[in-house]
Amino acid sequence: MKKFIQTIKDIWSIDELKGKIKLTLGLMIVYRFMAQVTLPGIDPQQLTALGNSTSDGLLGLLSAFTGGAFSRASIMALGIMPYISASIVVQLMGIAVPYLQKLQKDGESGRNKINQITRWLTIGITIVQGGAYLTSLPTLGIPTEAYLLGQGGWFWISSMILLTAGTVFAMWLGERITEKGIGNGISLLIMIGIIARFPGAFAQEVISKVSGDAAGGLMMILLEIIVWFAIILASILLVTAVRRIAVQYARRTVVGSIEDAQGARQYIPLKLNSAGVMPIIFAQAIMFVPGLIARNSDGTLQTVFNALSDFNGWGYNILFCVLIIVFSYFYTAITIPTNKMADDLKKSGGFIPGTRPGTETAEKLDSILSKITLPGSIFLALLAVFPAIVIHFGVQQNWALFYGGTSLIIMVGVAIDTIQQINSYLLNRHYDGLMKTGTKRKATI
Repeated sequence: MKKFIQTIKDIWSIDELKGKIKLTLGLMIVYRFMAQVTLPGIDPQQLTALGNSTSDGLLGLLSAFTGGAFSRASIMALGIMPYISASIVVQLMGIAVPYLQKLQKDGESGRNKINQITRWLTIGITIVQGGAYLTSLPTLGIPTEAYLLGQGGWFWISSMILLTAGTVFAMWLGERITEKGIGNGISLLIMIGIIARFPGAFAQEVISKVSGDAAGGLMMILLEIIVWFAIILASILLVTAVRRIAVQYARRTVVGSIEDAQGARQYIPLKLNSAGVMPIIFAQAIMFVPGLIARNSDGTLQTVFNALSDFNGWGYNILFCVLIIVFSYFYTAITIPTNKMADDLKKSGGFIPGTRPGTETAEKLDSILSKITLPGSIFLALLAVFPAIVIHFGVQQNWALFYGGTSLIIMVGVAIDTIQQINSYLLNRHYDGLMKTGTKRKATI
């Protein structure tokens, strides 16, 4: 505990790091404040039905990503999700579009152009999603009398402008946090939206458990907390687990002492879960399809697709797991360039012991990556469907979302990334880091 307190003091003793943390917290507060502002022309007192209809299932997940703004008909209702969608589209197009492939190789200037393309695509996706959101509001439970100025053209035009502006503003906040603050700004905005629902979800779970048998209810809450911490630990292991591939160099130029050279890492770290949370996002996008088909069909076909669209049903979750495993392999294949890794290793004079440089090295890396992706994808799929499992044991929907799936993996991944950035600042200033591996560095002249 003393070491933790000392580390906090060290953090605030570094002016640059302290300024970045303050800026990050300030911009996140601005984002949360904007999420409370309801679209003009809608009575905020009549949004109870909207909140109830978006409290569970896939809509509940969307509401969680926006910190409840989706269920409040807020000007930030779409949040940062259109930007995420645009980033995924641009990344996938980079495989097939030569122009984007050229930009990816152009260094900083190419990245700036890709970012600009992503921003414009974000606006286009926001317009499409904004129109769909406004159209679905009456079916999600907003009564006609809640529209104070009617549902005419002025309401649509003003709402579309505000929804687009809200998403662009959220995108700008995320980029400013990444550039001037600490951590990945886009990920932090998603995480803060998810965390915003945590106190309410936990309070509802406690009330539901202790409202009957107090003693048994408290024991159940304690058991749920223990299981929750175990799932967090499992998520941390999934995010941080790597397979180290030993590498040797034919010739190395060492600057510094012999002790420093012996401490240098000589391996290629391949993550157990290289795809991160993207397979879950892809799979959830596909899982919207059965619900749409079920609405436009009848008879046996409707029964089958209704079963596949039930968020807590076995059919939905089995198909969900299969899609996550498939997309894990797909996304890993397009984002981990084993051929480029082998070429870079060959150019730097490095090689994997027992493997020839070049094509044979690329094949070996690809083989190892394929083998470790299978357990990683299965583990990821189990974490993704765990909320649906705990619901069958009496856990409420809102609280169950924190037992796995996209929400928990995002929170764990973002927290680890932010801590690592803070840790690097501390180690560069010769302080102990937040991690156990952080040690005081010897001052050099």
